[in-house]
Amino acid sequence: MTETPALPLAGLRVLAVEQYGAGPFGTSYLADLGAEVIKIENHHDGGDVGRHVGPHFFGADDSHFFQTFNRNKKSLTLDLKQPEGMAVLRKLAASADALLDNLRGDLPQKLGLTYAQLKDANPRLVCAHLSAYGRSGSRKAWPGYDYLMQAEAGHLSLTGEPDGPPTRYGLSIVDLMTGLAAAFGLLAGVVKARESGEGMDVDTSLFDVALHNLNYPGTWYLNAEVVTGRTARSGHPSLVPSQLYRTQDGWLFIMCNKEKFWPLLARELGHPEWEHDPQLATFAARLKNRSQVQELLDAALMQQPTAVWLERLSGKVPVSPVFDVAQALQNPFVHEREGVVDYDYGDGRSARMIANPIRVGGRTLPHRAAPRMGEHNEALLREAGFDQAAIAKLRALGVIAGHAAPEHPEGTDTGHAASP
Repeated sequence: MTETPALPLAGLRVLAVEQYGAGPFGTSYLADLGAEVIKIENHHDGGDVGRHVGPHFFGADDSHFFQTFNRNKKSLTLDLKQPEGMAVLRKLAASADALLDNLRGDLPQKLGLTYAQLKDANPRLVCAHLSAYGRSGSRKAWPGYDYLMQAEAGHLSLTGEPDGPPTRYGLSIVDLMTGLAAAFGLLAGVVKARESGEGMDVDTSLFDVALHNLNYPGTWYLNAEVVTGRTARSGHPSLVPSQLYRTQDGWLFIMCNKEKFWPLLARELGHPEWEHDPQLATFAARLKNRSQVQELLDAALMQQPTAVWLERLSGKVPVSPVFDVAQALQNPFVHEREGVVDYDYGDGRSARMIANPIRVGGRTLPHRAAPRMGEHNEALLREAGFDQAAIAKLRALGVIAGHAAPEHPEGTDTGHAASP
């Protein structure tokens, strides 16, 4: 019998003092790829606030929101404000590769979660910190959330129609990208720590990631003082055609982001003369005549329904239908890509969620549902060297949850791709 190859992050142990979205999203990547992610939850506060974010729930303290961000993890209840709680954390840190928190910027120092405060427990420990505005500076104690960052970092000024109000993205993209940045920074730190034997602090923040995501419009302003604004129909600021266009029954998004696609599009639309028209033949000409291009493409595309154009253009010119959430998840291509997976509770129930986007050759990623609060208290504490009397004392002091979490099987490490 051939042994199943290990997942890429098997053997990586991460303590996660996290809640809500950004931090848990980052560590969900680690957990999905095989890391042991131990989620530290304060039971006195009801655990991760994400457990209670509605309106959709699988059960008590088990929201759809929470499941999305916390599958494949373990849960340990621990009150870090009590010295006995910090003693437990330090004991766990001795066997961990990293600790990630997504607390307000001033709290890691106050709670004792920095490398300087934990290095005597484990000199190789990497302490990754994700905050709203950073752990230094005038805003370190400020609370902050995704939409605020979109607003202040200029994203709202780039999104929406030119004559409409500033508009946020439809998703909490700053949270998601900051979580991914934190996970990337954590792994970079672990690579170095394993080589050198010395850990470190690694920091990122919602604000810094939002600013970084200004990307080339930021470079345009810094070097040419160009202030990029909103473009009609979600158009690219400098490439035409690259926006929404009308069809007979809806919309298409077409992106001719290389010159070679314009002649192909022109011929498929029945207008080969556009290829050599001096007002249309180059990026510069089409940008100058954006309105004319829109009128011409709308007129041509409105002769047929969206499905006909998709059949004609797909695979030749970069083109996409415009779906709502239901249509996106019912897309046959999602089923082909095994993009929706059942995550098993281990008791016959499952939560259907979107699969991790990273595919690892010859390996099946774990498909375990998110844990109950404190589900792994007993096992983790016993593994750390606490006997039953010591665990009972921690429970009596309120350091861990006041009653033993009921045990159930872990749930399989493999699952099946469910059709959308």
